[in-house]
Amino acid sequence: MNELLDRFLRYVSIDTQAREGVETYPSSPGQVKLQELLLRELKELGVTDARMDGHSLVTATIPASSGCERAPVICWNAHVDTSPETSGKEVKPIVHRDYAGGDITLPGAADRVIRVSDNPELKELIGRTIITSDGTTLLGADDKSGLAAIMTAAARLIRDPKLPRGPVRILFTCDEEIGRGVDHVDVKALGAVAAYTLDGHGSGSVDSETFSADLATLSVQGVNTHPSEGKGKMVNAVRILSAFIDRMPQRQLSPETTDGRDGFLHPYAIEGGVAAASVRILLRDFETARLAVQADLLRSIAAGLSAEFPAARIQVDVRKQYRNMRDGMEREPRAIPHAVEAMKRVGLTPKLTVIRGGTDGSRLTELGLPTPNLSTGEHNPHAPLEWSCLEEMQTAADVLVALAAVWAGK
Repeated sequence: MNELLDRFLRYVSIDTQAREGVETYPSSPGQVKLQELLLRELKELGVTDARMDGHSLVTATIPASSGCERAPVICWNAHVDTSPETSGKEVKPIVHRDYAGGDITLPGAADRVIRVSDNPELKELIGRTIITSDGTTLLGADDKSGLAAIMTAAARLIRDPKLPRGPVRILFTCDEEIGRGVDHVDVKALGAVAAYTLDGHGSGSVDSETFSADLATLSVQGVNTHPSEGKGKMVNAVRILSAFIDRMPQRQLSPETTDGRDGFLHPYAIEGGVAAASVRILLRDFETARLAVQADLLRSIAAGLSAEFPAARIQVDVRKQYRNMRDGMEREPRAIPHAVEAMKRVGLTPKLTVIRGGTDGSRLTELGLPTPNLSTGEHNPHAPLEWSCLEEMQTAADVLVALAAVWAGK
């Protein structure tokens, strides 16, 4: 596992934080830097067709073993970017070997503690290797755990040509965290019958459903004047925006109060001032049709405020993001059972789960390539309290090797 750990630490050292509102793809230069590193490592392994295209997508092929050339082509996917919500600059990873149990205080910010009460899975990982940041940044396990697992599995297959597998395509994407991961992916060129995103929590889970997702942007155009002359003239966009958020349902439709298959509306980014202000809101539900209901609710709140503040211009724009992968999984009925079998072969008890989020697999499935999501050892994504387990990453790599054999009929 030393090689796996070294890979992971190399990857998290590169700042690949995605940037919303940027037109370029990828949205940040660090993503290109990491893709170049991955490309170089693939070539050093001897993958002759490894390439990076004009959009900084990296693809490569692990050739089939002897006698398995006619097996179906599958694809492994992970993304290089990290969340725009928390800094990924100058990550200082800390390796906690032989974890003794108990809470983990992060030394860069003493008030940030990974508590067992909030992370009960830590009880099952005593004696394992836990990796955290120092608390001043996220760790980047989402999704650099996935990158490390894929590269480790690829290295193992290439170094041992006798291990059974059909052709395996590798796809590393950018800007997954802002919903643009597969904008430039040519699914037909991949030539795979199924794909797997390595972007899941813990160990032993096969995510066969995700949220369906849209993004709403509420924009308020106000009227600014000097405060000393504001009476009867000023229309404060900040106050109107605050009233809008206050009227959104809190108890039934927020991430703080929902779980399981509940949907939510999540205002997560605000900007602006008196003259103009805006908020971005995530719309999420496992039933795609309910997204339209959520959007109509936002529009009705906006209409009420427009009547109260006729001098303001209030607009709600809704953009499609991704759809529940369940809706397209029937195109390849072997995809999930083969993942379950691979996990059993490495000693896991597989769990079929739903993910309250989305992956590149949601959009790949919508584009016609069924793509379940697999565990890869990450925990608490998008936050300074993020952590990963080295042994769970290694298990994820083992699952991939077994998965290649299952698809080869071995």
